Amino acid sequence: MATDAERVRAQETAAPIDLWTRLKYDRNWLGLWFMLPAAAFLLLFLTYPLGLGIWLSVTDTRIGRDGVFIGLENFEWLNQDPVFWLSVFNTFLYTIVASILKFALGLYLAVLLNNHMPWKAIIRAIVLLPFIVPTVLSAIAFWWIYDTQFSIISWTLTELGLISENINFLGEPNNARASVIAANIWRGIPFVAITLLAGLQTIPQSLYEAATIDGASRWQMFRHVTYPMLTPIIAVVMTFSVLFTFTDFQLIYAMTRGGPANATHLMATLSYQRAIMGGNLGEGAAISTAMIPFLLAAILFSWFGLQRRKWQQGESDD
Repeated sequence: MATDAERVRAQETAAPIDLWTRLKYDRNWLGLWFMLPAAAFLLLFLTYPLGLGIWLSVTDTRIGRDGVFIGLENFEWLNQDPVFWLSVFNTFLYTIVASILKFALGLYLAVLLNNHMPWKAIIRAIVLLPFIVPTVLSAIAFWWIYDTQFSIISWTLTELGLISENINFLGEPNNARASVIAANIWRGIPFVAITLLAGLQTIPQSLYEAATIDGASRWQMFRHVTYPMLTPIIAVVMTFSVLFTFTDFQLIYAMTRGGPANATHLMATLSYQRAIMGGNLGEGAAISTAMIPFLLAAILFSWFGLQRRKWQQGESDD
């Protein structure tokens, strides 16, 4: 019996084919039409702003005044700006530390939730709460927790006799960096945990049964069964985690505004400060544009990580 594709090719050679017949039998053609609305949406709301931002980065545009093309002057100015390089350092520190800890804690939580336990569905719903709470509300809650005078952490440690005076969480540079990283980890763990949990539940139990028969320990089963099977999902989860963390704005701006002394300024918050608060759209756009190579690197990491799925499907890596 002829396939749909063969039927379409036969009709194309026999007589002109109308659009409806092609949509009915050619799945590739039908898929193209289904993708057009999404492509138009992405083009309008992603590609155009991205292109506009890149164009603004090579102009001297300010709020209320059209700019002229100045080439790479904004980037040359940023190269000599110590605050910009401090924001780059803060962004990488924030992203690397938070992403690693979110992955480690999220993976542990996913493995824990994958076990048989009472009230498992309710526990999973509770785990999701930090992720679904609006970012600004989370930031306000942490701002209260870290308050110099009324911090619940400082009060508890004082009552236990571990400290003699309240900790200045958001007023000292290193404390402020650690505080915002902790807040980001709290918000990001549920996303990592639930996604990895979904991946864990797709692993065939027969693999674990075979490993048990072979006398494998729990660590050996995790190392040789769980982790390899989760590799593609880990690549996607970590890519999204890095992207969300690297471009974080709301949490930092609501908690510290980039302070104290620019100690928590990320590239995203500094871009907003220079472009919107300072009125220099060209310089702010240049800071945002400087983030693109790092974001592309994260996307490429995800792409090459996904290629490792080939061996799971019995394909060659060549």
